[in-house]
Amino acid sequence: MMNSITLVCLLLCTGVSSFRFEELTQYVNSHEEEFIETLRQWIAVESDSSDVTKRPDLHRMMDMTAEKLRLVGGSVEMVDVGTQALPNGSSLALPKVVTARFGEDPSKRTVCVYGHVDVQPAKKEDGWATDPYELTDIDGNLYGRGASDNKAPVLAWIHTVEVYKALNIDLPVNVKFIIEGMEETGSNGLDDMIVAQKDSFFSDVDYIIISDCVWLSRRPALTYGTRGNCYFFAEVEGPKKDLHSGVYGGTVMEPMTDLISILGADLLRQLKTLHISSETHGNTCFSPSWLHQVDLLAHRWRHPTVSIHGIEGAFSSPGTKTVIPAKVIAKFSIRQVPNMDPAVVEKQVTDYLHSVFAKRKSPNKLNITMVIGAKPWLADPKHPLYEAGKAAVKRVFAVEPDLIREGGTIPIARTFQDVTGKSIIMLPIGGFDDGLHSQNEKISRYNYMEGTKLFIAYLHEVSQIKKY
Repeated sequence: MMNSITLVCLLLCTGVSSFRFEELTQYVNSHEEEFIETLRQWIAVESDSSDVTKRPDLHRMMDMTAEKLRLVGGSVEMVDVGTQALPNGSSLALPKVVTARFGEDPSKRTVCVYGHVDVQPAKKEDGWATDPYELTDIDGNLYGRGASDNKAPVLAWIHTVEVYKALNIDLPVNVKFIIEGMEETGSNGLDDMIVAQKDSFFSDVDYIIISDCVWLSRRPALTYGTRGNCYFFAEVEGPKKDLHSGVYGGTVMEPMTDLISILGADLLRQLKTLHISSETHGNTCFSPSWLHQVDLLAHRWRHPTVSIHGIEGAFSSPGTKTVIPAKVIAKFSIRQVPNMDPAVVEKQVTDYLHSVFAKRKSPNKLNITMVIGAKPWLADPKHPLYEAGKAAVKRVFAVEPDLIREGGTIPIARTFQDVTGKSIIMLPIGGFDDGLHSQNEKISRYNYMEGTKLFIAYLHEVSQIKKY
């Protein structure tokens, strides 16, 4: 008959009793309001990385992130990644990247969690039902800019470590964090930092986890691919100043007319018309005329697309203004898929637009600039990281996860893969209807809390991956 000591030893070796999942998740349940209050404090910081006037807020957001990690017991560093060159020739300090370490046990796996705490621009007058920088709880949804992208997922990972620490339960793996503040504008400075720390910070990392994406439906998902993104400015400059349209209209080549011409049907004709088919997405995100019925996911995951985002310099305020703008700048992007090289795309787009512009024989000047050139990323969904993800999802949600790609872009994923050589998984907790980059962005209480439990379970499952 097996004695009690042998039984305990066997249970510990097989991991049956060593993972106190119910105890860990009960702590999450009992601290829900505390976790939400922390998110409320983070949402209140206008950490818009695209607005240089908000740079002090962004620095404060990085300080808050570092302080939270210190409070949880991490060994924290704030890494200087240099300055940002501004269009007027001046420079501005980039927000420091926050790194943290929890545990240095060489017998354990080491995972590195990446996230960002900068956000897209948001104003209530853009169509928000609530103040975008005041977390608002409506019917179990937590509304605020950055709630889903990416502040709540970052906090959920920090809460995961916090829960283990609070209950004096050893983390099943060593955990590192790398949190940046410039993701929404291209992760300025982070690529160089990763290269510089390849043989130091990343030397003992086994796997990298990114939770900067969302589910495809109401079913949890594991993401194994993202599209890249080439973002362009097309500037047409004409008269030295704005002109009266009544006096000069019809007598000058207008920059706006030139710009519309080169960005019109000729550019978009190369893409198939898109139409919506999914009832779920049609009711939440899109106009019913966008995506083909059969090709919904192919268009979202596997095909390149062109989107025109706006024209700077044009009159867009309420009322009327009869003026010919002296300079206008179009902003558009092309989503990349595997085997597309941003450098090649930059040349192709630049050459094409200049050729179209030349045919107009306009006296105005055209300048094309690619400001973001992010490569696509693709992983192997059969990797043990994904098997661990499936096990964690089944433990928390009692379902099999969807294996999906993401139509958006996470620029740093490809850099992690190419520079460090580490395996990567994207483990989302955001909902398909969270409205990332849009008005009324939110994350549900359910996804925030159950997502934290998913991360708790995932660390355990990763610890079970055999070392080779």
